[in-house]
Amino acid sequence: MPDVLSHVSVRARNSKVCFATCFDPNILGDIQANKGKLLRLKPTSADVVYSGVKESELTDNKSTHLKEADSVPPIALVRKKFSGRYAISSEEFTNEMVGAKSRNIGYLKGKVPSWIGIPTSVAIPFGVFEHVLSDKSNKAVADKINVLKRKLTEGDFSALKDIRETVLQLNAPSQLVEELKTKLKSSGMPWPGDEGEKRWEQAWKAIKKVWGSKWNERAYFSTRKVKLDHEYLSMAVLVQEVINADYAFVIHTTNPSSGDASEIYAELVKGLGETLVGAYPGRALSFISKKHDLNSPQLLGYPSKPIGLFIRRSIIFRSDSNGEDLEGYAGAGLYDSVPMDEEEEVVLDYSCDPLITDGSFRQSILSSIARAGSAIEELYGSPQDIEGVIKDGKLYVVQTRPQM
Repeated sequence: MPDVLSHVSVRARNSKVCFATCFDPNILGDIQANKGKLLRLKPTSADVVYSGVKESELTDNKSTHLKEADSVPPIALVRKKFSGRYAISSEEFTNEMVGAKSRNIGYLKGKVPSWIGIPTSVAIPFGVFEHVLSDKSNKAVADKINVLKRKLTEGDFSALKDIRETVLQLNAPSQLVEELKTKLKSSGMPWPGDEGEKRWEQAWKAIKKVWGSKWNERAYFSTRKVKLDHEYLSMAVLVQEVINADYAFVIHTTNPSSGDASEIYAELVKGLGETLVGAYPGRALSFISKKHDLNSPQLLGYPSKPIGLFIRRSIIFRSDSNGEDLEGYAGAGLYDSVPMDEEEEVVLDYSCDPLITDGSFRQSILSSIARAGSAIEELYGSPQDIEGVIKDGKLYVVQTRPQM
């Protein structure tokens, strides 16, 4: 059963797609017995109610719905240009240089309460990928990508995987390496090259994987659906030091199941947040908190994730395109964020975890998550979708975006 705040669940809600789990074989059998018939589905916060629909009921509405679908206006993107900079610090994040993910993190620094940590960040801005691709050392790669893009326009979607693999063949211009090294060190972040050439190659491969995720199947077909010009989609890369989290959480400051703006809904997992947003097996711990009483969170469900992800001190390269968080289009989870190092999978034992065994510890952690969500919503003046982690009792927010 997918977590309510996993990326796939969020996209299903945004797209008005019924995405449900059925535990009762009798109900499932009843649905299967209706194969070939028309059903009307009405999801509630606790159930999905369904009933039969006659063909005559549908006829009056069908043409209207088709007209509405055909009249969806394309989402306009502005082509981003190379600014002449290969790397920038968070103080330099602007609309022309980076996407909303980076700008939101830059905006939070110094504005949130001091007990909320914000990871140090730098970015590889818009246009760098295209500029690197045009470098003479990468001519063969550019030529191959152009051939594959032509195949793509002709409807050969196998070219998507080939383009992603070809992007990994890019060479890094020396100026990019030097500027990124300077920005990371001046921001107090570790420079992978100090640990040897192999470590830099790991980082460079992660950067290229983020760029290549422009051609992910889920991203490509999603942009086509909303008539977004894929050629105009630019990818900046947000670079952050990974916090080896004890716990990771996602907050929606308006309860997405009920639409109740007076309560915060959040989910929490042990380890890194990928097991939550990536819809790994099992459930996250879930809770709500009324905004008038943030120190009294109400537990909805205990965690059952069998696996937790943990990582050494490292760097993560986050996708930050100009095609995410647009009005009427939420790009949560469409593009890839890639850690420099692989996470370690650990089999979890909740029986000795203080989140389960220590009520006061749990209350402290959950109420701090709720208070962070409320503070950030108040700062933006609108409902927020927030990702963060807990390390040694300290709360960090790594990302916020408008809740769609």
